Formats: sequence, C-alpha cells, structure tokens
Amino acid sequence: MSRVSEIMESMEYGPSVEDSSAVRDWLRDRGPFGHFIGGSFTRPGDSFTTRDPATGEALAQIAQGTEQDVAEAVKAARKAQNRWAKLSCSERARYLYAIARHVQKRERFLSVLETLDNGKPIRESRDIDVPLVARHFYHHAGWAELRDDEFPGHAPLGVCGQIIPWNFPLLMLAWKIAPALAAGNTVVLKPAEYTPLTALAFAEICRQVGLPEGVVNIVTGDGATGAALVRAQPDKIAFTGSTQVGRGIAATLAGTGTKLTLELGGKSPFVIMDDADLDAAVEGVVDSIWFNQGQVCCAGSRILVAEAVTSRFESLLRARMDRLRVGAPLDKSTDIGAIVDPVQKDRILSICAAATAAGAELVGGQAGEGCFIAPGYLRNIAPANPGMVQEIFGPIATLSTFRTADEAVELANNTRYGLAGSVWSESAAVATDIAARIKAGVVWINGANMFDAAAPFGGYRESGFGREGGRTGMRDYLAEPPVKPAKDTAPTPPVLMAEGEGKGGGIDRTMKLYLGGAQKRPDGGAMYTVPGGLAPLGNRKDIRNAVEAAAKAGKWAAMGGDGRAQVLYYIAENLAARADDFAARTSRAEADAAIARAFHYAARADKFDGANVQTRPGHLVNVIPEPYGVMAITCPNRQPLAAFMSLVMPAIAMGNSVVAIASQDDPLVLADLYQVFDTSDLPGGVVNIVTGATAELAPVAAAHDGVAAMWHVGGGEGLERVERAAGGNLKPVWSPVNRDWTGPDAQGAAFLHHAVQWKTVWLPYGALPAGTGSAAY
Repeated sequence: MSRVSEIMESMEYGPSVEDSSAVRDWLRDRGPFGHFIGGSFTRPGDSFTTRDPATGEALAQIAQGTEQDVAEAVKAARKAQNRWAKLSCSERARYLYAIARHVQKRERFLSVLETLDNGKPIRESRDIDVPLVARHFYHHAGWAELRDDEFPGHAPLGVCGQIIPWNFPLLMLAWKIAPALAAGNTVVLKPAEYTPLTALAFAEICRQVGLPEGVVNIVTGDGATGAALVRAQPDKIAFTGSTQVGRGIAATLAGTGTKLTLELGGKSPFVIMDDADLDAAVEGVVDSIWFNQGQVCCAGSRILVAEAVTSRFESLLRARMDRLRVGAPLDKSTDIGAIVDPVQKDRILSICAAATAAGAELVGGQAGEGCFIAPGYLRNIAPANPGMVQEIFGPIATLSTFRTADEAVELANNTRYGLAGSVWSESAAVATDIAARIKAGVVWINGANMFDAAAPFGGYRESGFGREGGRTGMRDYLAEPPVKPAKDTAPTPPVLMAEGEGKGGGIDRTMKLYLGGAQKRPDGGAMYTVPGGLAPLGNRKDIRNAVEAAAKAGKWAAMGGDGRAQVLYYIAENLAARADDFAARTSRAEADAAIARAFHYAARADKFDGANVQTRPGHLVNVIPEPYGVMAITCPNRQPLAAFMSLVMPAIAMGNSVVAIASQDDPLVLADLYQVFDTSDLPGGVVNIVTGATAELAPVAAAHDGVAAMWHVGGGEGLERVERAAGGNLKPVWSPVNRDWTGPDAQGAAFLHHAVQWKTVWLPYGALPAGTGSAAY
C-alpha cells in the first residue's frame, strides 16, 4: 500500500470501482431476455451473447429478432397507436414525466448497466448520459402538453421504427422515443446488437409507469433485424448509424411514402485559431475525441491548428494525453474505457495501419490487451490519406495545420460529411464567422460535445437529414396539416419537331432554356411541340449546366433576407404590371396566384427566424435556418405558372438557388416569366429553368452531387425513381401534395421549413459555473 507522502508526490488516483452487484443480480434474475412486445417480454428463441467489452465476460443471452418478431411488434404498435393518439396532450405528458422520474430513481443502476454493456467510463454514463436521458423525457413531456398549441393542425405519423447504435445506447433511445411519444406516435425500437441491455431495462420502466401496452416495443437482434424493421414499412424510420447503412435504408424506402430521418457518420473538424486558449482547447480534444473512446459520431476527429501555435499545442496535447488513464470502465478514475467489441477494435487498428502506410505518423494509439486502445493522433497526414477520409470511430484523431481563416474553413469543409464542428478562438467575431461558414448541423464555440434536449441535433450532406431534439425534432415526428389533393394531368410523350416547322399551325413561339440568367438552346438542340409553340427538349447535360449555373449564384444567400425580399418585391411589382399578359396565356387565377406568391414570400424572406433555445446556463444556443444551396424542383404538369411560382419563390426566398424542371406539356408561359426575372434584378443563376421529359430529367437532377435537396411533386414510379437516385448522396426529398396551386394551401411556412436545414450553434458566455465543462450536462 502506498504511503500518503508517496501519493502526494505522484498524485496518482487510487482504485475506486463502482459496485456492480445489483446489476449482475438483475441480469441473472431476468435473463435470458426476449423481446418486449405489446407490454410483455416474449419467450426468447434463438439468441446471442452480449459481453462486457472490458473483460470479455458474458453478461446475458439476448433474443435474435426475426421477421415474424418484427411483424408482431409493428402489429402491436399499430393496435395501440389509435388509443395512444386519442389521449389528451396532458395525459401523454404525464406518462413522459413519469418515465423521466423513474429514470432518475434508477440513475445509478442504469449507469452501471450502460458501462458494463458499452465499455464507456462510469463517470461518462453517470454524469452525462443518464442525466440527459431524464432531461429528454422531461423536455418532451412539455412538448406533449403543448403539441396542439404549438403545432396546430399537425397529427401523429403513426408507428415509428427506430434503429439506434451502440455508442450512446440509452441516450439515443431517449433521443428517439421521447419525441415520438410526445407527438402521439407508437414505437418499435431496435437497439444495437452489442448494447441492448439498457433498452430492456427501459422496457421495465415502461411497465412500471403503466405505459399502455404496445406504445413502446423493443425487438433485439443484429443488422438483419433492423433490415426487417425497415421492410415492415412503418410510418417513419429514424436511423442513427453508418452512412453506408443509411444509404441502403433510403434505397429500400424509396417510393413507399415512409418518412425518414438519418443521423449518420461524421468526420468533424476541430478548428484551433492562433488566439485560442490552448489549454482549454486541449481539454476540448479530450472531451470530444478521447473520452468515450472516441466512439462519438460528432467527435472533432480532425484537429486543425493554426500553424503559428502548432508546436505549443502539440506539446500540451502530448502531455495531457500521456496522463490519461486507460482502464476498467467501472473505476471512477478511468478516463478511457474499452472499445465496444473486438470487431470495432480491429477496424480502428486497420485504418491506423493504412494511414501510416500512406505516410502519416501515429503518436500514441497503442493497442492494449482486450478491447483497449490508448489515445493517439495521426500527424503529417495528407488530405487523401485513409485516416483523414474515413470515420475512425475510436480514440484516434488527425492533426493538420493551416495559415489563414479561409484555409481553415476550406479544410473543415473538405469532407463528404457535415455532422458537427468545433471552433476555438478568444475572438467572438472570428469564432462566429468561422462557425457560420462550416457546413455542419451543429457547431460548438470554445466547447465540444454539448447536448441538450432543446437543441436540435443532426447533419448536413452525407451525415444525414432531419433533426432530433427541440421544436424541429418534434416537427419531424408529426404529419403536416392535410391538403386537399388535386389530380395532375399525365405528361404526354414529347413530339420532336425542328424549329420553324409548323408555323401557322399554332406553333408561333419558341422558348429556350433559362440558365445562369441567359436564354440558351438545349445541348442537343432538340425541340418538342407544346401548346402555342416549341420548347427545348432538355437532357442530362442541360441539367448539369443548370446545376453549375446555380452553384455560381452563392452571393444570393449572402444578400440576407432583407436584400432578397427587395428583389422578390420587385418581381411581384413587374408581374403585376403584366398581369393581363399572363392571364391571357394561362388564366386570371394563375396570374393572380403568381403575383400573390411573389408578394407573400417577399414578406417572409426576412421573417422566417430561428430561435435562441434554453439549455444550460451560460450558453447562447442559436438554432439558425440555413439554405441548402442548390435545390432541384420538379413542377407538376398542370397550372404551369401558379405551381412554378408556389414552389420556386419559397426556395429562393430562403437563399437557395434553383434548378426547376418546368411543366412538361405546357411550359411556354415561363418564357415570359424569365423576362420578368431579367428586369427585376434577380441575379443570374438564382433561377434556372429546364424543360423536357420530366420522367427523364427528375432522376438526373436528384442524382447530381451538386444538388443538396430535391422537391418532387408527384408520386408513384416517378417519386420512387427520384428518391432512389437521391439516396446515392443522401439528399432529402420532399414530395408536396399536388394541389390547387392557385388556392391558399399553395403557400405558407411549410414550404419554408422544407427550404432550409437547421444549424445549432453553441456559444458560451460569461463566467461559467463549476461543473459545466464542454461535455458535462
């Protein structure tokens, strides 16, 4: 035993291991575990073993879910959903409140169970995960109470299928189940194969609070069970996991009408400016990348350091890294616990081997016995190195340098992902400027890995779409107010005709494509007949040219809402001056609707606001609507002018540039419309118009990597092809109901919500109270 004098000299922690006997007794008494379906645990059939990653010890036998198990769970959820939805908002809120209270009462038990099953240090599960679980249910008890007031006309989706990963097993469960129940949905949840135990403990809590049977159902199993849940086609799938699996889910659900949110991989930048508090930044690296073994999808795994301070930063980083304690997760003094499974450990080591073989230098990162890897980072690493490109998902970061703020932003955005980012600077102006330019769904300033139920979380680009948490997360679990559908006219096959043919036979006008603010002939030169003239038969190259033109209109977003509003007002004014001309070409109703849309969205352009949400003290947390960038819009065949304006105006009001595929059979009125654009100071490239065969052009636009979001009016096979094409790079697709585009249902905030992606920026201020570090709740 060490003497006190020796301990004071070394300042080493002694062992302080959390007692796990109560959890082990529970596992012994309850196991083997079946599924939780319809309010009861099923008799386990085929099963697999879940193990303590720190020791390899078997913890429990878990049922392997089958297609039949999933079908029974979905059936139970469907049976319960109507009764659950008919409860008053207050009644549902009380159930969520009761769940939150029970989580708090079993806080220690759940923390130990999570650590045994996942391998993360007990202080992570005890101080962060479980308190946040309770916070989510408390917060969403409030949304349940206020649902009808805050979301008038909205309704539950129905049955929600939810698939969660192994890095935050209980927290991800709360993140998904709480808003689903608050909205009035029922749930079938599949936990990760490696970490199902806290989900099963949560099922017991559901029974203890008297949650109606079938409202929450839990089916355990591997990826095959998750695939069966997707194929069961509930009303929504919410998935958190790898980008590869998310892409497959999007393909499976294409054309089914199932609502989808995806929170996928990340390769988040951790930007350290030359004026940053380097000691604080080092602690941020520890919080973001090394605590929880780096098994955090939003970890700032790409450290980008200003060249002027790199030497000092690395010195501080290595000193801190060398003092981190890797060891038994139940020991309260452990900093870094176990990797969740040997398969994941092997994957981490293989990426590190590929990175060093490609020229990088690994500092630290030694593999220990069992499922342990020491913290480390890859330096002298090229942008195309496997370690820089692939999501390592372990306690290994990369370290690169930059010289200017612009270079830092360029490096930060040099990834296909866009989940999160972290910026460190003592200058609020510098930090907020860089945070605004990083393409990610969440950005922390002088902090990392801060979460709260009120703060939406989710990604851009191949990190997925949709949000979880706060108002925007609730909206993703609700169906929009119903709209009376209108039947569209099916496009007829284009009849090719050379320009000049048929003069005097009703073909007296010839329109062109509208690309980059200029009229252009189609790439192939082909034309087809439309009422009153000829229209260009656009092709793949024309879509490509339109996207390139739209991408060059980036200054449109930078004008701000006020600047865009002035242009839209000018468009409205010029449309009104030519109202009789447009009415003669379409109808008075369409002409009036087109004018009304321009005025309406001019008014909305600078009034569609984000929010500062209440989270922890000492933090400004701003939820900001940002344009997608380039959007593609497929217009319906009927009401060519009213539909076009109803769809394009909200998109550009929010700062997007648009590639619009016009009405196939009757686009000629748009030849007059782009003359209005030309005389209304609309910058070239903000609106681009392509005509031709909709069925051929829409999937091309949906598949284009330069298109960030897609709207497609129409269902059936056409929608399936669009959604399947969009799934290749995981862009969101919205399919608004085809309606009377001259009526009141053709405008409003719903269109604006689908024209933006939400960015959450955390900014600490003042003297923070003790215990509110970057990762603590």
